Amino acid sequence: MVLRLPVLLISFILSSILLIQSANAKEQYTFKFATLVPADTAWMKEIDRWAEEVYQKSNGRLKFKIYPGGVMGDEPDVLRKMRSRQLQGAFFTGYGIGRIYSSARVLEMPFLFQNIDESDFVRDKLMPEIEAGFRNKGFELLGWPEIGTIHFFSKQPIRSLEELKGKHIWLWQGDPVGEAFAEAAGVSPVPLSIIDVYTQLSARHGSIDTVYNSTFGVLTMQWYTKLSYATNVSMTNAIGSLVVSHSFYNKLPKDLKQLLKSSGVKAGKNINDITRKDNKESITLLKDSGIEFMWDWNEQEIKEMLAIRDTAAAELIKSGYISKDIFDKTRSLLDEFRSKPETSE
Repeated sequence: MVLRLPVLLISFILSSILLIQSANAKEQYTFKFATLVPADTAWMKEIDRWAEEVYQKSNGRLKFKIYPGGVMGDEPDVLRKMRSRQLQGAFFTGYGIGRIYSSARVLEMPFLFQNIDESDFVRDKLMPEIEAGFRNKGFELLGWPEIGTIHFFSKQPIRSLEELKGKHIWLWQGDPVGEAFAEAAGVSPVPLSIIDVYTQLSARHGSIDTVYNSTFGVLTMQWYTKLSYATNVSMTNAIGSLVVSHSFYNKLPKDLKQLLKSSGVKAGKNINDITRKDNKESITLLKDSGIEFMWDWNEQEIKEMLAIRDTAAAELIKSGYISKDIFDKTRSLLDEFRSKPETSE
C-alpha cells in the first residue's frame, strides 16, 4: 500500500494535466463579424470562404458568426458594437475607416489618383503606417479590399456640374470627406444613413434623386432599379478594410492570430480581384438594365473639379481629419510614380 499510493497520486496528477491541456486545446473562439455587403453576392461568398478556411485550418477552434446586409446597422453602429464587445470584426468602407484612422482616407481622395496603378503604388507604400494607425486605435487591420471606382447615379440626366448641383444628392450622414467636397462644390446634399437610401429612392416623394456608389455596389444594393443615369467619369477608387478589435484579437493564441491575419490578407486581395472584375462587368449589366452613362468632362470642368478637390483637401487637413504629413507624402509618392519611365511590354 505504501508503494502504490505515490503511483496513484502521480497518475491522478498526470490525468488532471492531460484533461486541462485537452480543454485548452479545444477552446473555441467565435468571431462575430458584420458587414453592409448583402448576402449571396460575390463579396459575401468570399467572406464565407474566408470563414470556412479559418474554421478548417483551426480545427474548429476559431469560427465566424457573420451578420451581412447591414443587419447590425450602419457602420457607426457596427463600430460602437465592436467597442462595446458585442461584435469583434467588420468589413468597413472608407466611411467606417475614417472613424478609426481617418488619414487612411487620403487613398480615396476624389480626383487625386489618375488610375489604379497609381493608387496601388501609394497604398503599398503607406500600408505600414496605416496598419500602425489602426493598432494605435485598438484595432488590427486584416485585409484591404476595395469597393471600386465611384460614379454618380441619378433619376434625371447629369450633363454638367451645374446640373449636378441642382440634384438632391445623398450624402452618407456624418462623412467629413463628403461634407468637405459638397461645401467646396457649392452642393447642398441630403444626409442619410446608407440603410435609408433604397427607401428614399423608392418613395414617390423621396428626399434624394442622386447617389454615388461603385457600379457593382449599386447593383448589389439594388439601387439601380430606381435610377436611370450614371456619370462616365469616376470620382475615386473607394477603399475598404477587414478589421478585428484588439480586445478579441489579443486574447487569441498565437497560432490563431497568425491564421486570422494571413487569411485576412488573402481574403482582402481576393475581394480586390473580384471587385475589379465585377465593376467592369457591372457597367455592361447596368447598361443592359437601361442605365444611360453620360457626361464626359471638358477641360474647363476638369480644372474646376481639381480646384474643388484642392479646396476640400485643405479643409480636411485644417480640421485634422487627414494628416498633412500623410497628404504631403501621398503627393510625393505620386510624383515619384509619375516620374518613372514607362516600360514597353
